[in-house]
Amino acid sequence: MLLLAPVADLDAPPLQRNANRRLWFCIYLPALPLEASGSAVDARAVFEERKGIRKILLANAEALAAGIRPGLSINAALALTPALCLEERSPRRETQVLKELAEWLEKFTSFVCIEAPSLLLLEIAGSLKLFGGLKVLRQRIVSGLEGQGFQATTAIAPTPLAATWLARAGRKVCILDARNLNAKLGPLPLSCLDWPDSVAASLRGMGVSCIGEALRLPRQGFTKRFGAARLLELDRALGRLPDPRANYRVPERFSANCDLYEEQSDSVLLLHACQELLIRLERFLLARQMAVQHVRFSFFHLQAPATHLALGCVQADRAVQHWFDLLKIKFDRLGLPAPVIAIQLRAGQTQRFSAETDILPFNKQAKRQNRLSIAHLAERLSARIGDGSVHGITTVAEHRPQYAWRRQGVFGDVPHCENVPGQRASHAPSRLLDEGQRNNSLELRRPLWMLEEPRLLVVEQGRPVCEGILQLLDGPERLETGWWDDDGIARDYFVARNPEGMHLWVYRNRNKESHSWFLHGIFG
Repeated sequence: MLLLAPVADLDAPPLQRNANRRLWFCIYLPALPLEASGSAVDARAVFEERKGIRKILLANAEALAAGIRPGLSINAALALTPALCLEERSPRRETQVLKELAEWLEKFTSFVCIEAPSLLLLEIAGSLKLFGGLKVLRQRIVSGLEGQGFQATTAIAPTPLAATWLARAGRKVCILDARNLNAKLGPLPLSCLDWPDSVAASLRGMGVSCIGEALRLPRQGFTKRFGAARLLELDRALGRLPDPRANYRVPERFSANCDLYEEQSDSVLLLHACQELLIRLERFLLARQMAVQHVRFSFFHLQAPATHLALGCVQADRAVQHWFDLLKIKFDRLGLPAPVIAIQLRAGQTQRFSAETDILPFNKQAKRQNRLSIAHLAERLSARIGDGSVHGITTVAEHRPQYAWRRQGVFGDVPHCENVPGQRASHAPSRLLDEGQRNNSLELRRPLWMLEEPRLLVVEQGRPVCEGILQLLDGPERLETGWWDDDGIARDYFVARNPEGMHLWVYRNRNKESHSWFLHGIFG
Protein backbone atom coordinates (compact mmCIF):
# COMPACT_ATOMS: atom_id res chain seq x y z
CA MET A 1 0.00 0.00 0.00
CA LEU A 2 1.30 3.49 -0.86
CA LEU A 3 1.66 5.89 2.06
CA LEU A 4 1.00 9.60 1.85
CA ALA A 5 4.24 11.48 2.36
CA PRO A 6 5.51 14.92 1.44
CA VAL A 7 8.11 15.03 -1.31
CA ALA A 8 10.95 17.52 -1.10
CA ASP A 9 10.94 18.57 -4.75
CA LEU A 10 7.23 19.35 -4.90
CA ASP A 11 8.01 22.96 -4.00
CA ALA A 12 10.60 23.34 -6.76
CA PRO A 13 10.05 26.52 -8.77
CA PRO A 14 8.23 25.87 -12.04
CA LEU A 15 9.89 26.38 -15.37
CA GLN A 16 7.26 28.98 -16.17
CA ARG A 17 9.01 31.59 -14.02
CA ASN A 18 12.15 31.52 -16.13
CA ALA A 19 10.47 31.04 -19.50
CA ASN A 20 8.52 33.48 -21.61
CA ARG A 21 5.26 34.28 -19.90
CA ARG A 22 2.32 32.42 -21.35
CA LEU A 23 -1.33 32.52 -20.47
CA TRP A 24 -3.81 29.88 -21.60
CA PHE A 25 -7.53 30.45 -22.05
CA CYS A 26 -9.50 27.18 -22.04
CA ILE A 27 -13.02 26.91 -23.47
CA TYR A 28 -14.87 23.77 -22.40
CA LEU A 29 -18.11 22.96 -24.24
CA PRO A 30 -19.93 20.36 -22.11
CA ALA A 31 -23.07 20.40 -24.28
CA LEU A 32 -21.28 20.27 -27.65
CA PRO A 33 -22.88 16.96 -28.82
CA LEU A 34 -26.31 18.56 -28.36
CA GLU A 35 -25.37 22.00 -29.69
CA ALA A 36 -23.67 20.55 -32.80
CA SER A 37 -26.92 18.92 -33.93
CA GLY A 38 -28.34 22.33 -34.86
CA SER A 39 -31.95 21.23 -34.38
CA ALA A 40 -34.45 23.79 -33.07
CA VAL A 41 -37.30 21.55 -31.87
CA ASP A 42 -38.71 21.90 -28.37
CA ALA A 43 -37.70 18.66 -26.62
CA ARG A 44 -34.66 16.94 -28.02
CA ALA A 45 -31.83 14.73 -26.86
CA VAL A 46 -28.65 13.15 -28.19
CA PHE A 47 -27.94 9.45 -27.66
CA GLU A 48 -24.96 7.19 -28.23
CA GLU A 49 -24.51 3.44 -28.20
CA ARG A 50 -22.51 1.89 -25.37
CA LYS A 51 -22.03 -1.86 -25.10
CA GLY A 52 -24.87 -2.42 -27.53
CA ILE A 53 -27.35 -0.25 -25.62
CA ARG A 54 -28.44 3.16 -26.91
CA LYS A 55 -28.64 5.62 -24.03
CA ILE A 56 -29.33 9.32 -23.66
CA LEU A 57 -26.12 11.35 -23.54
CA LEU A 58 -27.48 14.91 -23.29
CA ALA A 59 -30.89 16.57 -23.29
CA ASN A 60 -32.03 20.18 -23.59
CA ALA A 61 -34.00 22.07 -20.95
CA GLU A 62 -37.42 21.07 -22.30
CA ALA A 63 -36.48 17.38 -22.32
CA LEU A 64 -34.99 17.61 -18.82
CA ALA A 65 -38.21 19.20 -17.59
CA ALA A 66 -40.10 16.24 -19.03
CA GLY A 67 -38.00 13.82 -17.00
CA ILE A 68 -35.39 12.84 -19.58
CA ARG A 69 -32.03 12.24 -17.92
CA PRO A 70 -28.58 11.23 -19.24
CA GLY A 71 -28.09 7.47 -19.00
CA LEU A 72 -31.74 6.69 -19.72
CA SER A 73 -32.35 4.20 -22.52
CA ILE A 74 -34.03 5.63 -25.59
CA ASN A 75 -37.01 3.27 -25.18
CA ALA A 76 -37.62 4.58 -21.69
CA ALA A 77 -37.13 8.16 -22.88
CA LEU A 78 -39.72 7.74 -25.64
CA ALA A 79 -42.10 6.15 -23.18
CA LEU A 80 -41.84 9.28 -21.02
CA THR A 81 -41.98 11.75 -23.94
CA PRO A 82 -43.27 10.26 -27.22
CA ALA A 83 -42.68 13.59 -29.01
CA LEU A 84 -38.99 13.62 -28.02
CA CYS A 85 -36.65 14.30 -30.96
CA LEU A 86 -33.70 11.91 -30.78
CA GLU A 87 -30.44 12.27 -32.69
CA GLU A 88 -27.39 10.03 -32.62
CA ARG A 89 -24.14 11.66 -31.55
CA SER A 90 -21.97 12.67 -34.50
CA PRO A 91 -18.23 13.07 -33.68
CA ARG A 92 -17.63 14.27 -37.24
CA ARG A 93 -20.13 17.10 -36.80
CA GLU A 94 -18.63 18.03 -33.43
CA THR A 95 -15.14 18.21 -34.93
CA GLN A 96 -16.44 20.46 -37.70
CA VAL A 97 -18.00 22.80 -35.12
CA LEU A 98 -14.72 22.94 -33.20
CA LYS A 99 -12.87 23.87 -36.41
CA GLU A 100 -15.39 26.60 -37.18
CA LEU A 101 -15.01 28.00 -33.66
CA ALA A 102 -11.20 27.83 -33.94
CA GLU A 103 -11.44 29.84 -37.15
CA TRP A 104 -13.58 32.44 -35.38
CA LEU A 105 -11.22 32.58 -32.38
CA GLU A 106 -8.27 33.47 -34.61
CA LYS A 107 -9.55 37.06 -34.44
CA PHE A 108 -8.43 37.10 -30.78
CA THR A 109 -5.12 35.21 -30.95
CA SER A 110 -2.80 33.59 -33.46
CA PHE A 111 -2.44 30.40 -31.38
CA VAL A 112 -5.53 28.19 -31.10
CA CYS A 113 -5.48 24.49 -30.20
CA ILE A 114 -8.30 22.00 -30.76
CA GLU A 115 -8.48 19.40 -28.02
CA ALA A 116 -11.14 16.89 -29.04
CA PRO A 117 -13.81 16.11 -28.22
CA SER A 118 -14.98 19.36 -26.58
CA LEU A 119 -12.08 21.70 -25.75
CA LEU A 120 -10.40 24.73 -27.28
CA LEU A 121 -7.20 26.29 -25.95
CA LEU A 122 -6.03 29.83 -26.71
CA GLU A 123 -2.65 31.36 -25.87
CA ILE A 124 -3.62 34.96 -25.05
CA ALA A 125 -0.56 36.54 -23.41
CA GLY A 126 0.27 38.45 -26.58
CA SER A 127 -3.32 39.64 -27.08
CA LEU A 128 -3.98 41.38 -23.76
CA LYS A 129 -2.65 44.81 -24.70
CA LEU A 130 -4.37 44.70 -28.11
CA PHE A 131 -7.82 44.09 -26.60
CA GLY A 132 -7.49 46.35 -23.59
CA GLY A 133 -6.74 43.83 -20.87
CA LEU A 134 -7.73 40.37 -19.73
CA LYS A 135 -11.21 41.27 -18.50
CA VAL A 136 -12.28 42.85 -21.78
CA LEU A 137 -10.81 40.00 -23.84
CA ARG A 138 -12.54 37.34 -21.75
CA GLN A 139 -15.86 39.18 -21.94
CA ARG A 140 -15.66 39.44 -25.74
CA ILE A 141 -14.93 35.74 -26.16
CA VAL A 142 -17.65 34.60 -23.75
CA SER A 143 -20.22 36.95 -25.28
CA GLY A 144 -19.35 35.74 -28.76
CA LEU A 145 -19.80 32.11 -27.73
CA GLU A 146 -23.15 32.81 -26.08
CA GLY A 147 -24.27 34.75 -29.14
CA GLN A 148 -23.58 31.67 -31.26
CA GLY A 149 -25.63 29.48 -28.94
CA PHE A 150 -22.83 27.69 -27.08
CA GLN A 151 -22.77 26.95 -23.38
CA ALA A 152 -19.12 27.28 -22.31
CA THR A 153 -17.06 27.01 -19.14
CA THR A 154 -13.84 29.02 -19.27
CA ALA A 155 -10.68 29.13 -17.16
CA ILE A 156 -7.34 30.94 -17.45
CA ALA A 157 -4.02 29.59 -16.20
CA PRO A 158 -0.28 29.72 -17.04
CA THR A 159 -0.27 26.09 -18.30
CA PRO A 160 -2.66 24.47 -20.79
CA LEU A 161 -3.39 21.44 -18.59
CA ALA A 162 -4.19 23.58 -15.56
CA ALA A 163 -6.62 25.68 -17.61
CA THR A 164 -8.16 22.49 -19.01
CA TRP A 165 -8.70 20.85 -15.63
CA LEU A 166 -10.14 24.01 -14.11
CA ALA A 167 -12.58 24.43 -17.01
CA ARG A 168 -13.69 20.80 -16.84
CA ALA A 169 -14.33 21.20 -13.12
CA GLY A 170 -16.48 24.26 -13.81
CA ARG A 171 -14.15 26.67 -11.99
CA LYS A 172 -14.30 30.02 -13.77
CA VAL A 173 -11.03 31.27 -12.33
CA CYS A 174 -8.06 33.23 -13.59
CA ILE A 175 -4.57 32.28 -12.39
CA LEU A 176 -1.79 34.62 -13.48
CA ASP A 177 1.10 33.36 -11.34
CA ALA A 178 2.34 29.79 -11.78
CA ARG A 179 3.23 29.66 -8.05
CA ASN A 180 -0.50 29.57 -7.27
CA LEU A 181 -1.20 26.50 -9.40
CA ASN A 182 -0.59 23.95 -6.64
CA ALA A 183 -3.10 25.57 -4.31
CA LYS A 184 -5.75 26.07 -7.01
CA LEU A 185 -5.46 22.62 -8.58
CA GLY A 186 -5.30 20.71 -5.29
CA PRO A 187 -9.05 20.72 -4.47
CA LEU A 188 -10.11 19.63 -8.01
CA PRO A 189 -11.71 16.17 -8.24
CA LEU A 190 -9.97 13.38 -10.15
CA SER A 191 -12.81 13.34 -12.70
CA CYS A 192 -11.46 16.49 -14.37
CA LEU A 193 -8.20 14.70 -15.27
CA ASP A 194 -9.86 12.50 -17.89
CA TRP A 195 -7.80 9.52 -16.72
CA PRO A 196 -9.02 5.94 -17.35
CA ASP A 197 -11.72 4.69 -14.99
CA SER A 198 -9.41 1.95 -13.72
CA VAL A 199 -6.79 4.49 -12.60
CA ALA A 200 -9.40 6.72 -10.96
CA ALA A 201 -10.92 3.69 -9.18
CA SER A 202 -7.50 2.59 -7.87
CA LEU A 203 -6.80 6.07 -6.54
CA ARG A 204 -10.20 6.26 -4.87
CA GLY A 205 -9.54 2.85 -3.31
CA MET A 206 -6.42 4.35 -1.73
CA GLY A 207 -8.44 7.23 -0.33
CA VAL A 208 -7.30 9.74 -2.98
CA SER A 209 -10.20 11.84 -4.20
CA CYS A 210 -8.58 15.05 -5.45
CA ILE A 211 -5.50 16.25 -7.32
CA GLY A 212 -3.82 17.60 -4.17
CA GLU A 213 -3.90 14.18 -2.54
CA ALA A 214 -2.47 12.60 -5.69
CA LEU A 215 0.37 15.14 -5.65
CA ARG A 216 1.28 14.11 -2.10
CA LEU A 217 1.86 10.48 -3.06
CA PRO A 218 5.52 9.36 -3.25
CA ARG A 219 6.69 9.92 -6.81
CA GLN A 220 8.49 6.62 -7.15
CA GLY A 221 5.55 4.60 -5.87
CA PHE A 222 3.11 6.59 -8.01
CA THR A 223 5.18 5.85 -11.12
CA LYS A 224 5.33 2.11 -10.41
CA ARG A 225 1.62 1.92 -9.73
CA PHE A 226 0.19 4.20 -12.43
CA GLY A 227 2.99 4.81 -14.93
CA ALA A 228 5.36 7.69 -15.58
CA ALA A 229 2.95 9.32 -18.06
CA ARG A 230 0.49 10.23 -15.27
CA LEU A 231 3.22 11.77 -13.15
CA LEU A 232 4.59 13.76 -16.08
CA GLU A 233 1.08 15.03 -16.75
CA LEU A 234 0.87 16.39 -13.21
CA ASP A 235 4.27 18.04 -13.61
CA ARG A 236 3.21 19.71 -16.86
CA ALA A 237 0.05 21.01 -15.25
CA LEU A 238 2.12 22.65 -12.50
CA GLY A 239 4.58 24.14 -14.97
CA ARG A 240 7.57 22.00 -13.94
CA LEU A 241 7.88 20.58 -17.46
CA PRO A 242 7.18 22.18 -20.85
CA ASP A 243 3.90 21.28 -22.54
CA PRO A 244 4.10 22.14 -26.26
CA ARG A 245 0.83 22.21 -28.19
CA ALA A 246 0.01 22.04 -31.90
CA ASN A 247 -1.42 25.24 -33.33
CA TYR A 248 -4.50 24.84 -35.53
CA ARG A 249 -4.37 26.94 -38.66
CA VAL A 250 -7.27 27.49 -41.00
CA PRO A 251 -6.24 26.27 -44.47
CA GLU A 252 -5.23 29.21 -46.64
CA ARG A 253 -7.01 29.76 -49.93
CA PHE A 254 -5.63 31.62 -52.89
CA SER A 255 -7.57 34.47 -54.49
CA ALA A 256 -6.22 36.99 -57.01
CA ASN A 257 -7.72 39.54 -59.41
CA CYS A 258 -6.58 40.91 -62.74
CA ASP A 259 -8.13 44.24 -63.77
CA LEU A 260 -7.97 44.91 -67.51
CA TYR A 261 -7.31 48.41 -68.83
CA GLU A 262 -10.36 48.18 -71.07
CA GLU A 263 -13.04 45.70 -72.05
CA GLN A 264 -11.56 42.75 -73.91
CA SER A 265 -13.07 40.08 -76.14
CA ASP A 266 -9.83 38.74 -77.61
CA SER A 267 -9.46 35.15 -76.37
CA VAL A 268 -5.66 35.26 -76.72
CA LEU A 269 -5.36 38.27 -74.40
CA LEU A 270 -7.84 36.79 -71.93
CA LEU A 271 -5.97 33.48 -71.83
CA HIS A 272 -2.70 35.33 -71.29
CA ALA A 273 -4.22 37.14 -68.29
CA CYS A 274 -5.47 33.83 -66.92
CA GLN A 275 -1.99 32.34 -67.32
CA GLU A 276 -0.51 35.19 -65.27
CA LEU A 277 -2.99 34.43 -62.50
CA LEU A 278 -2.02 30.75 -62.63
CA ILE A 279 1.65 31.70 -62.28
CA ARG A 280 0.78 33.64 -59.12
CA LEU A 281 -1.13 30.60 -57.87
CA GLU A 282 1.87 28.35 -58.49
CA ARG A 283 4.16 30.70 -56.52
CA PHE A 284 1.65 30.77 -53.67
CA LEU A 285 1.53 26.96 -53.54
CA LEU A 286 5.27 26.46 -53.96
CA ALA A 287 6.02 28.67 -50.97
CA ARG A 288 3.73 26.49 -48.82
CA GLN A 289 4.50 23.09 -50.41
CA MET A 290 0.79 22.69 -51.14
CA ALA A 291 -1.41 21.82 -54.12
CA VAL A 292 -5.07 22.26 -55.08
CA GLN A 293 -7.61 20.06 -56.80
CA HIS A 294 -10.13 22.72 -57.86
CA VAL A 295 -9.85 26.28 -59.19
CA ARG A 296 -12.46 28.72 -60.50
CA PHE A 297 -12.10 31.60 -62.91
CA SER A 298 -14.65 34.43 -62.83
CA PHE A 299 -14.92 36.76 -65.83
CA PHE A 300 -16.59 40.07 -64.96
CA HIS A 301 -18.52 42.20 -67.47
CA LEU A 302 -19.85 45.73 -67.32
CA GLN A 303 -23.16 44.91 -68.97
CA ALA A 304 -23.81 41.33 -67.80
CA PRO A 305 -23.46 39.09 -64.74
CA ALA A 306 -20.10 37.41 -64.15
CA THR A 307 -19.26 34.22 -66.07
CA HIS A 308 -17.74 31.41 -64.00
CA LEU A 309 -15.52 28.58 -65.23
CA ALA A 310 -14.55 25.78 -62.82
CA LEU A 311 -11.64 23.39 -63.36
CA GLY A 312 -10.73 20.22 -61.50
CA CYS A 313 -8.04 17.55 -61.63
CA VAL A 314 -7.95 13.97 -60.41
CA GLN A 315 -4.88 14.52 -58.24
CA ALA A 316 -4.07 17.81 -56.53
CA ASP A 317 -1.51 19.76 -58.57
CA ARG A 318 0.13 23.18 -58.77
CA ALA A 319 1.82 23.17 -62.20
CA VAL A 320 0.86 26.17 -64.36
CA GLN A 321 0.95 24.20 -67.60
CA HIS A 322 -1.36 21.49 -66.30
CA TRP A 323 -4.06 23.96 -65.28
CA PHE A 324 -3.55 26.08 -68.40
CA ASP A 325 -4.05 23.08 -70.71
CA LEU A 326 -7.37 22.29 -69.01
CA LEU A 327 -8.36 25.96 -69.17
CA LYS A 328 -7.78 26.18 -72.94
CA ILE A 329 -9.99 23.12 -73.53
CA LYS A 330 -12.89 24.57 -71.55
CA PHE A 331 -12.36 28.13 -72.73
CA ASP A 332 -12.96 27.12 -76.35
CA ARG A 333 -16.52 26.12 -75.42
CA LEU A 334 -17.13 29.05 -73.06
CA GLY A 335 -19.59 31.59 -74.38
CA LEU A 336 -18.88 35.02 -72.93
CA PRO A 337 -22.04 37.18 -73.10
CA ALA A 338 -20.05 40.45 -73.16
CA PRO A 339 -16.49 41.80 -73.18
CA VAL A 340 -14.47 41.17 -70.01
CA ILE A 341 -13.26 43.98 -67.74
CA ALA A 342 -11.72 41.91 -64.90
CA ILE A 343 -10.75 38.31 -64.10
CA GLN A 344 -10.63 36.61 -60.73
CA LEU A 345 -8.96 33.28 -59.86
CA ARG A 346 -9.98 31.47 -56.67
CA ALA A 347 -8.43 28.17 -55.61
CA GLY A 348 -10.11 25.44 -53.59
CA GLN A 349 -8.87 24.10 -50.29
CA THR A 350 -5.14 23.42 -50.28
CA GLN A 351 -3.71 19.93 -49.80
CA ARG A 352 -0.25 18.66 -49.00
CA PHE A 353 1.74 18.26 -52.18
CA SER A 354 3.03 14.71 -52.71
CA ALA A 355 5.75 14.36 -55.32
CA GLU A 356 7.32 11.16 -56.63
CA THR A 357 10.89 10.78 -57.74
CA ASP A 358 11.81 8.85 -60.85
CA ILE A 359 11.67 5.11 -60.18
CA LEU A 360 14.10 2.56 -61.58
CA PRO A 361 13.98 0.15 -63.32
CA PHE A 362 12.30 1.80 -66.27
CA ASN A 363 9.32 -0.53 -66.43
CA LYS A 364 8.13 0.81 -63.05
CA GLN A 365 8.54 4.34 -64.31
CA ALA A 366 6.51 3.45 -67.39
CA LYS A 367 3.72 2.12 -65.18
CA ARG A 368 3.68 5.39 -63.23
CA GLN A 369 3.53 7.40 -66.46
CA ASN A 370 0.65 5.20 -67.61
CA ARG A 371 -1.29 5.95 -64.43
CA LEU A 372 -0.67 9.67 -64.90
CA SER A 373 -1.76 9.53 -68.53
CA ILE A 374 -5.06 7.90 -67.54
CA ALA A 375 -5.65 10.64 -64.94
CA HIS A 376 -4.87 13.35 -67.50
CA LEU A 377 -7.20 11.67 -70.01
CA ALA A 378 -10.06 11.75 -67.49
CA GLU A 379 -9.38 15.43 -66.77
CA ARG A 380 -9.32 16.37 -70.44
CA LEU A 381 -12.48 14.41 -71.21
CA SER A 382 -14.23 16.08 -68.28
CA ALA A 383 -13.07 19.51 -69.45
CA ARG A 384 -14.29 18.84 -73.00
CA ILE A 385 -17.62 17.08 -72.46
CA GLY A 386 -18.51 18.11 -68.90
CA ASP A 387 -17.98 16.76 -65.40
CA GLY A 388 -21.29 14.89 -65.42
CA SER A 389 -20.29 12.85 -68.47
CA VAL A 390 -17.16 11.28 -66.96
CA HIS A 391 -17.31 9.20 -63.81
CA GLY A 392 -15.74 6.24 -62.08
CA ILE A 393 -17.23 3.28 -60.26
CA THR A 394 -16.79 2.36 -56.61
CA THR A 395 -18.05 -0.54 -54.54
CA VAL A 396 -20.71 -0.34 -51.83
CA ALA A 397 -21.02 -2.56 -48.75
CA GLU A 398 -24.07 -4.43 -50.09
CA HIS A 399 -24.44 -8.10 -51.08
CA ARG A 400 -27.18 -7.54 -53.65
CA PRO A 401 -25.35 -7.13 -56.98
CA GLN A 402 -27.62 -4.37 -58.26
CA TYR A 403 -26.78 -2.23 -55.19
CA ALA A 404 -23.12 -3.22 -54.74
CA TRP A 405 -21.72 -0.34 -56.81
CA ARG A 406 -22.33 3.32 -57.47
CA ARG A 407 -21.05 6.07 -59.72
CA GLN A 408 -18.27 8.29 -58.41
CA GLY A 409 -17.12 11.64 -59.71
CA VAL A 410 -13.73 11.84 -61.37
CA PHE A 411 -12.53 14.46 -58.90
CA GLY A 412 -13.69 12.66 -55.75
CA ASP A 413 -11.72 10.32 -53.52
CA VAL A 414 -10.35 7.47 -55.61
CA PRO A 415 -10.76 4.07 -53.91
CA HIS A 416 -7.58 2.09 -53.39
CA CYS A 417 -6.85 -1.59 -52.97
CA GLU A 418 -5.84 -1.21 -49.33
CA ASN A 419 -9.44 -2.12 -48.47
CA VAL A 420 -9.02 -5.65 -49.86
CA PRO A 421 -8.47 -7.96 -46.86
CA GLY A 422 -5.05 -9.52 -46.61
CA GLN A 423 -3.48 -7.46 -49.40
CA ARG A 424 -0.61 -4.99 -49.09
CA ALA A 425 -1.18 -1.59 -50.64
CA SER A 426 1.95 -1.50 -52.79
CA HIS A 427 1.37 -4.72 -54.75
CA ALA A 428 -2.34 -5.33 -54.07
CA PRO A 429 -3.60 -5.38 -57.68
CA SER A 430 -1.01 -7.85 -59.02
CA ARG A 431 -1.26 -10.13 -55.99
CA LEU A 432 -5.05 -10.09 -56.20
CA LEU A 433 -4.97 -11.13 -59.85
CA ASP A 434 -2.40 -13.88 -59.21
CA GLU A 435 -4.46 -15.21 -56.33
CA GLY A 436 -7.61 -15.17 -58.45
CA GLN A 437 -5.91 -17.09 -61.26
CA ARG A 438 -4.65 -19.76 -58.86
CA ASN A 439 -7.80 -20.57 -56.90
CA ASN A 440 -10.67 -18.61 -58.50
CA SER A 441 -10.92 -16.37 -55.44
CA LEU A 442 -14.34 -15.07 -54.43
CA GLU A 443 -12.90 -11.54 -54.55
CA LEU A 444 -12.88 -11.77 -58.36
CA ARG A 445 -16.09 -13.77 -58.86
CA ARG A 446 -17.95 -10.71 -60.10
CA PRO A 447 -18.33 -9.76 -63.77
CA LEU A 448 -17.30 -6.38 -65.05
CA TRP A 449 -20.37 -6.14 -67.32
CA MET A 450 -23.65 -6.28 -65.42
CA LEU A 451 -27.01 -6.32 -67.15
CA GLU A 452 -29.40 -3.54 -66.19
CA GLU A 453 -32.09 -6.17 -65.66
CA PRO A 454 -31.42 -9.94 -65.38
CA ARG A 455 -32.43 -11.79 -68.57
CA LEU A 456 -34.60 -14.91 -68.37
CA LEU A 457 -32.89 -17.96 -69.93
CA VAL A 458 -34.40 -20.94 -71.69
CA VAL A 459 -33.79 -24.32 -70.05
CA GLU A 460 -32.90 -27.45 -72.04
CA GLN A 461 -32.02 -30.83 -70.57
CA GLY A 462 -32.26 -29.26 -67.10
CA ARG A 463 -29.54 -26.65 -67.86
CA PRO A 464 -29.77 -22.98 -68.90
CA VAL A 465 -29.17 -21.97 -72.50
CA CYS A 466 -27.39 -18.86 -73.79
CA GLU A 467 -26.12 -19.36 -77.35
CA GLY A 468 -25.89 -23.02 -76.45
CA ILE A 469 -26.27 -25.12 -73.34
CA LEU A 470 -24.19 -23.66 -70.51
CA GLN A 471 -21.56 -25.60 -68.60
CA LEU A 472 -21.54 -24.68 -64.90
CA LEU A 473 -17.93 -24.12 -63.82
CA ASP A 474 -18.25 -22.77 -60.29
CA GLY A 475 -20.95 -22.41 -57.68
CA PRO A 476 -23.37 -22.18 -56.18
CA GLU A 477 -22.72 -18.93 -54.32
CA ARG A 478 -25.81 -18.34 -52.26
CA LEU A 479 -27.07 -14.77 -51.79
CA GLU A 480 -30.07 -14.44 -49.51
CA THR A 481 -30.47 -10.90 -48.23
CA GLY A 482 -32.68 -7.81 -48.31
CA TRP A 483 -35.48 -9.51 -46.37
CA TRP A 484 -36.03 -6.26 -44.42
CA ASP A 485 -37.25 -4.30 -47.45
CA ASP A 486 -39.35 -4.91 -50.56
CA ASP A 487 -36.42 -5.94 -52.77
CA GLY A 488 -35.04 -9.03 -51.08
CA ILE A 489 -33.35 -11.83 -53.04
CA ALA A 490 -32.76 -15.55 -52.51
CA ARG A 491 -30.53 -16.80 -55.31
CA ASP A 492 -27.82 -19.33 -56.15
CA TYR A 493 -25.20 -17.79 -58.47
CA PHE A 494 -22.96 -19.81 -60.83
CA VAL A 495 -20.06 -19.06 -63.15
CA ALA A 496 -20.94 -20.69 -66.48
CA ARG A 497 -19.37 -21.05 -69.92
CA ASN A 498 -21.24 -21.37 -73.22
CA PRO A 499 -20.03 -23.25 -76.34
CA GLU A 500 -18.56 -19.98 -77.70
CA GLY A 501 -16.19 -19.76 -74.71
CA MET A 502 -17.90 -16.81 -73.03
CA HIS A 503 -17.91 -16.81 -69.23
CA LEU A 504 -21.27 -15.76 -67.80
CA TRP A 505 -22.72 -15.07 -64.37
CA VAL A 506 -26.07 -16.79 -64.00
CA TYR A 507 -28.38 -17.50 -61.10
CA ARG A 508 -31.40 -19.53 -60.16
CA ASN A 509 -34.09 -18.35 -57.76
CA ARG A 510 -34.49 -20.43 -54.62
CA ASN A 511 -38.16 -19.74 -53.95
CA LYS A 512 -40.67 -22.48 -54.54
CA GLU A 513 -42.72 -20.52 -57.08
CA SER A 514 -39.92 -20.11 -59.63
CA HIS A 515 -36.69 -22.02 -60.26
CA SER A 516 -36.02 -20.13 -63.46
CA TRP A 517 -32.50 -19.32 -64.65
CA PHE A 518 -31.36 -15.75 -65.32
CA LEU A 519 -28.30 -14.16 -66.92
CA HIS A 520 -26.96 -11.32 -64.75
CA GLY A 521 -23.46 -10.53 -66.05
CA ILE A 522 -20.67 -11.27 -68.53
CA PHE A 523 -17.06 -11.77 -67.45
CA GLY A 524 -15.54 -10.93 -70.82
